[in-house]
Amino acid sequence: MIPLGRGQRELIIGDRGTGKTAIAVDAIINQRATDVICVYAAVGQKASTVAQVVDAVRRYGAPDRCLFVIGEANAAPGLQWLTPYSACTMAEYFMGRGRDVLLVIDDLTKHAAVYRQVSLLLRRPPGREAYPGDIFYIHSRLLERAAKLAPELGGGSLTALPIAETQAGNISAYIPTNLISITDGQIYLDPRLFYEDQKPAVDIGKSVSRVGGKTQAPVLKALSESLRLEYAQFLELEVFTRFGTMVDERTRKVIEHGKRIRVVLRQPQFAPLTLGEEVALLVALSQGVLDNLPLERIGDFLGGLGAWLRTDCPEAAALGDEARPLSDDLRARLTASLNALARTLGPASQGSQQ
Repeated sequence: MIPLGRGQRELIIGDRGTGKTAIAVDAIINQRATDVICVYAAVGQKASTVAQVVDAVRRYGAPDRCLFVIGEANAAPGLQWLTPYSACTMAEYFMGRGRDVLLVIDDLTKHAAVYRQVSLLLRRPPGREAYPGDIFYIHSRLLERAAKLAPELGGGSLTALPIAETQAGNISAYIPTNLISITDGQIYLDPRLFYEDQKPAVDIGKSVSRVGGKTQAPVLKALSESLRLEYAQFLELEVFTRFGTMVDERTRKVIEHGKRIRVVLRQPQFAPLTLGEEVALLVALSQGVLDNLPLERIGDFLGGLGAWLRTDCPEAAALGDEARPLSDDLRARLTASLNALARTLGPASQGSQQ
C-alpha cells in the first residue's frame, strides 16, 4: 500500500516506542538476498538500543554489506551532529560507483535537538520552538542527497529512510512538518494500533508515498491497488458496528473480510516476506480464500505459506521484482494451491487435531 522506490526519501514517523526502528531494521534485513548496501546512522541513541540493531542485522541480515555509523547519546554534541553527514557521505561513495544504497537515519528529531544545543552554545539566535532558523535547510540539504542516478552517471541510487519522533501523535509540530515537506512521503505509526497489537502499527490514512505504484513490481501493483480502499471501508464500518447496530449480510461479509486483511497485514519482526509470499497473500485476500477460515487459524496459514508454496506452487514462490501481472492460468493454480492449504487448517481439521 505504501510503495518505496530506489532513490526515494520516505519518512518513518511516530511516537516513541511504536516500532519506527523495527520497520527500518526489517527494511535492512530484507536486502539480504540483494546486492544493496545498507548504512545505519544512530544519532543520540542509547548504546543498548544500537547493540540490539547490530545484533538483529548480524543474525537475520547480511552484515557484510552493512555499515553502522554511531553517535551515542553520551557522545559530544558535535559528534552527534556530524553522524548523519558521515553516514550519508559513505552512502554517496557507493552510489557514485554504481551501487544501490539504503540509508537509515535514526533519528532526525534528536539530530535537530543536538543542532539546537550546538547553536545555542555558539550564541546563535533561536527561532521557532528555540530551534535555529536554518534547521529546515540543514535537514533538506542532507536528505536531498538521496537520488537515483542516470545510467550514464553509473546508475547508482541512494534511498533514505529518515526517522522522526512525535509527541502525543502531534505531526504538526515544527520538526515533523519540516521533514514531511522535505521527504517524498511518510509512514506514520499510530500508538493506538501498536497497543492493540497491530504491528507494524501503520496508519494507512496518514501514510503516503508520493512516488506511487510505478516503483512496485507490476504483479504486486495489480493486486494491491484496491487493498487500501477495502481496508479503509472496513475500518469505517467497524467503528459504526461497535455501537451494536444490526448489520445486513453484505456488511457482515465486508467486516469479516476486513478482519482478515488486518490479520494479514500483521508481520512478525525480523521476518520480511518474499515477493512470492506477498503475491500469494494478496491473491488469497482477493479470491476470498481466507473468508471461511477461522481468524485464530490465519496465523497458522501465514506461518506455513512459504514452505507450502515452494512445494505446491514453485512458480509463484519464484516470482521476482520484474514479474508481470499473473496470467489467468497461474492465478487459477495459485488459488487452488491456497485453497488446499486453507482446507488443511479449516474447522474440520482443527477439530480432528484437538
